[in-house]
Amino acid sequence: MSDQSRHNGIFVGVDGSVSSKLAVEWAAREAAMRNVALIVVHVAYPAIGAWSGWGIPAAPLPEEFGRLQEEEARRVVDNAIDVVDAAIEGNDRVEVDSEILWSSAVPTLVDLTKEAQMVVVGCRGRGALARGLLGSVSTALVHHAHCPVAVIHDEAPHPRGLAGAPVLVGIDGSPASELATAIAFDEASWRGVDLVALHTWSDADWRHSGFEWSEIKAAARETLAERLAGWRERYPDVIVHPIVMFDHPARHLLEKSKSAQLVVVGSHGRGGFAGMLLGSVSTAVVNAAQVPVIVARQR
Repeated sequence: MSDQSRHNGIFVGVDGSVSSKLAVEWAAREAAMRNVALIVVHVAYPAIGAWSGWGIPAAPLPEEFGRLQEEEARRVVDNAIDVVDAAIEGNDRVEVDSEILWSSAVPTLVDLTKEAQMVVVGCRGRGALARGLLGSVSTALVHHAHCPVAVIHDEAPHPRGLAGAPVLVGIDGSPASELATAIAFDEASWRGVDLVALHTWSDADWRHSGFEWSEIKAAARETLAERLAGWRERYPDVIVHPIVMFDHPARHLLEKSKSAQLVVVGSHGRGGFAGMLLGSVSTAVVNAAQVPVIVARQR
C-alpha cells in the first residue's frame, strides 16, 4: 500500500473480541462510504519471557509457542477481513490491507494514528469486563490519538435499524468543537441524513450574566446560527436542526443520541486548554453512548 493510501485511509484495530468485530463492520462501511483504503491492524504483544527486564534476550521460548502465536495473530486478521467482505454491500469496493505488529498495543496504535484519516476501535477488548467502561486501548486513543477516533459500542443497534437517523454533534465554540462540526457535516452528507447541532449553555454562563434565560437562549440561538452558517453553505444538501439547551451538556447529548446514528464530540471544550487530554463532556459521552461516537482529535 502506498504512503498516500495510508494517510488517506481508515485504520481499525482488531483483537478478535466482539467489540473488535463491530468496529470492523463499522470501519468497512465508513471506508466504502468515503472511498478510502481500510487498514486492519492487529498488535500482538511479544511472548512473555522472550526478553528479560533489562532489554536483553532471556531464555528462548520453544519455537512451537512462537508459531502458535503467529497463527493466532493471522487468524484474528483473516477473520476481520472476512467481516469486511460481509459488511460491505452490492457494488461497494474497499481497498483492504492488513498489518500484524509485535509490540505494545497502546503506543503502537497511537503512533499509527499519525498516518490515518481516522482510527476505529471497539469500546472494549478481550480482557475488559463485560459491563465496564472503555478498555485500555480505546481509552488511550481517545486521549492521545493524532486523528479522529471512532469508538464503536457493543450495544449499538444494527445499522439497518439506524437508517435515516440523524448525526448529532455537540457545539460549544471551541477549536475542537469546530473540527467536530466539520466531521459531523461530512458524515451527515455522506449518509444523506439530517444533522442535529446541540449547543448547551452552562449554569455559570447564565446565572452570572445578569440576563433572563429567554434572552440568553435567544443570544445562544443567534450565536449557534452564525457558527453553522458557513457550514450550511458548504453542505447545502444537509438539513440542520440547531438546538439550544440549558446546562448538563453530556446529559443532553446522551439523551439526543438515543435517536441518532452517530455522535461527534470535540476532544475538549471551552474550559480546556491546548494540551489537555479529554474534556468531561466528551468522556461522559464516549463512555455512556450506545451508538458510535467520533472524538474529533487532530494532529
